[in-house]
Amino acid sequence: MSDYIALAKENYMKTYATQDLCIDHADGIYLYGTDGKSYLDMVAGIAVNALGYNNPKIKERVEEVMKDGFFHVSNLYYNKWAPEAASRLNRLSGGSEVFFANSGAEANEAALKAVRKYGSRTGRTKVISFNHSFHGRTYGAITLTGQDKYHVGFSPMVPDIVYAEYNDLDSVKTLIDGNTCAVIMEPVQGEGGIIPAEMSFIKGVRKLCDENDMLLIFDCVQCGLGRTGKNFAFEHYGVRPDIMTLAKAIGCGVPLSATVAFDKAKGIFSPGDHASTFGGNALATALSLVLFDELENGLAAEAARKGEYLRSGLEKIKEAHPDKCSEVRGMGLMLGLDLKIKPSDVIAKCREKGLLVCSAGYTVLRFVPPLVIGYEDIDKALSIVDEALSEL
Repeated sequence: MSDYIALAKENYMKTYATQDLCIDHADGIYLYGTDGKSYLDMVAGIAVNALGYNNPKIKERVEEVMKDGFFHVSNLYYNKWAPEAASRLNRLSGGSEVFFANSGAEANEAALKAVRKYGSRTGRTKVISFNHSFHGRTYGAITLTGQDKYHVGFSPMVPDIVYAEYNDLDSVKTLIDGNTCAVIMEPVQGEGGIIPAEMSFIKGVRKLCDENDMLLIFDCVQCGLGRTGKNFAFEHYGVRPDIMTLAKAIGCGVPLSATVAFDKAKGIFSPGDHASTFGGNALATALSLVLFDELENGLAAEAARKGEYLRSGLEKIKEAHPDKCSEVRGMGLMLGLDLKIKPSDVIAKCREKGLLVCSAGYTVLRFVPPLVIGYEDIDKALSIVDEALSEL
């Protein structure tokens, strides 16, 4: 164990089951540990590092911002990067207004406050979420998360949040009453096990929201920004939200999130309703423009093609190991291999062989690599997963 890891174990709060691996440097889609080994990265900082590591465009933009002599001036004033970032994001998504914060949880907290304020006009407070969802770790966000394991020890939860069954429209209808103001859902459930919404389900939820004057929130924190093969996952369905939340990839590795209001949700907040000291700082929003450039140049379509290639390889692995694998699911470069054995065993074996992967839910091996991954790297990753399964 390196001194870095020992120092962390001595001083960190015990909130993560962190692997004994310390990263020294990175390049392309490879991480290099202080152990002297290289690792092909299919985690991407949990779907954050869409453009890989040591990216020259990102480095150039950081240097450009540094020349100005500041990263942060608060939202008491404007900086020259954030307005352009908001404009570009609205143009890409079809949104009307943007609130910048720092994390997916914060973006979802802003969305929760927005729908509650919208509902307050008619005295409605109830929000429908879904079992197996994940929306963050702050109090509102963790209550929106429909997984009991994240609630244990933290009761009472935020009131008037209830859970329907994902991909079960009748379960949503059952929960709607005169107190319901919103529905929040991931177009592709991430932490819940890489589960895409069915077309009829997501269209049905949109229709229910329209019929009952409820706002529809799409949490695209993990499934947005090119990850699924479209700029935003909802584009697969031809359904627009009233509010969308984004984070992870948007800041190119620097904390940044966005809550995007579409037409019906425009103008809900007034000055003083919500704020974020660091939200929309110069560095993070300047880097977001690098990602937006790549999205406008076809990054999502590239992810779609590579995702099909990866999916095809995972299907072959599933067929080769029917006793250990049950299903491949997901979209683009957000894919999951559902296992009949413990994902942690496969993750450990892959790491021994120089591949980093992570899990989702209880049984799924998750693949969310940098979107700039090459086909030869996908082949290498598939070969390692196949070897790992053969040896377990």
